[in-house]
Amino acid sequence: MAAPGAINAGELDVRMTSNVWAAAATIVGTTIEWYDFFIFGTASALIFNKVFFPSFDPLVGTLVAFATFSVGLFARPVGAIIFGHFGDRLGRKKMLVISLLMMGLPTTLIGILPTYEQIGISAAIRLVLIRVCQGIALGGEWGGAVLMAVEHAPRGRSAFFGSLPQAGCPLGLLLSSAAFALTSHLPQTEFQSWGWRLPFLASAVLIVVGVVVRRRVSESPKFSSMKLGGQIVRIPLIEVLHNHTKPVLLGIGAKLGEITLFWLMAVFILSYATGKLGLSRSDILQATMIGAAMMFILMPVCGILGDRVGKRGLFILGNGLLIVFAIPIFLTVDTGNGHMVTCAVIFALGVLYPIIYAPEASLLSELFPTSLRYTGLSLSGNIGGAVAGGFAPLVATSLLASSGNTLAVGVYLSATAVVSLLCALAMSQSRRL
Repeated sequence: MAAPGAINAGELDVRMTSNVWAAAATIVGTTIEWYDFFIFGTASALIFNKVFFPSFDPLVGTLVAFATFSVGLFARPVGAIIFGHFGDRLGRKKMLVISLLMMGLPTTLIGILPTYEQIGISAAIRLVLIRVCQGIALGGEWGGAVLMAVEHAPRGRSAFFGSLPQAGCPLGLLLSSAAFALTSHLPQTEFQSWGWRLPFLASAVLIVVGVVVRRRVSESPKFSSMKLGGQIVRIPLIEVLHNHTKPVLLGIGAKLGEITLFWLMAVFILSYATGKLGLSRSDILQATMIGAAMMFILMPVCGILGDRVGKRGLFILGNGLLIVFAIPIFLTVDTGNGHMVTCAVIFALGVLYPIIYAPEASLLSELFPTSLRYTGLSLSGNIGGAVAGGFAPLVATSLLASSGNTLAVGVYLSATAVVSLLCALAMSQSRRL
């Protein structure tokens, strides 16, 4: 006869299967959604200023293209509020499927979107509207994917499970960079005419894969228990803003260094290295791909490390390293040497970034109770992402235009890491997952 509270073999097998599907669903889904988001950023750096904003001066056209890219990041808090509300009331699983479709279908539409030459300014307007839709979807996606991972995690494994949806980020970056690296081998006229559309059209295939996988995952056990206990909050947003203001602000601040680092490396450097330094587009994309591959490998490793040494300590260490290396990274880029630029990109994305990003999901999740976690996590993460990520390429391009070099960009990145480090130090982790 089994002891009270014991788990029989069948129940253990069900839990393990549920954990595996939860891990697979978060990795596959976030990979697809980040792929959709990244190809827009890559296209903003390489082609959108030519096909949607050709009437502008090249520098101004690049700024406008980056502004269009940033619109998606600014829309993320809207998605956080909408998806957070229903995710805390109806469940995490439903929101993941909806956000995936809401991200993928507009991305595919970009692949058939008429250009400025064909329909004039309305082409740019349509592009902006699609970008808003993408941003809203991603605002709901990240929080839901993170919670499906950490709330399925066995005790003491939340940092590792929380690092799995984070691993979708480098995979999405790797796929998007690979897609554009392949199309970049086309002659410039063909790439500008139709080649840039192929990565967007490929999203249609990925959507099908993502929906199939996500429909098989079970609902978060912590949400299910909360629902059975009648603990559903009527309006989660009001409760979060009224009683959890400090955790939201700390979460926003904690995101600044990480998200600024990422978008400077993934978008700004691509534009700067190919436009100002005259380096090969394929070489910089290759560097980004190597960095993304290293990031993917180190992400779960850092997640395991976070469970062993403490997720907050690891997060603080990563931001401390970023403070030290931010300026050297951009001084290295400014040498204009292709090999040196490649090393800088690989080190920033492949080494520094996973140390910060891997423990971040479970760290921020612990700031909020289960009944408000989707809203609180999504709101803090996406406001931080909008403020830092949305402005990062714009600020960096403006600093470059005024100073003529990237030293000021390095100082800017280092300052954001200081804010993140201070916010992490101020956190009190009372809710262990």
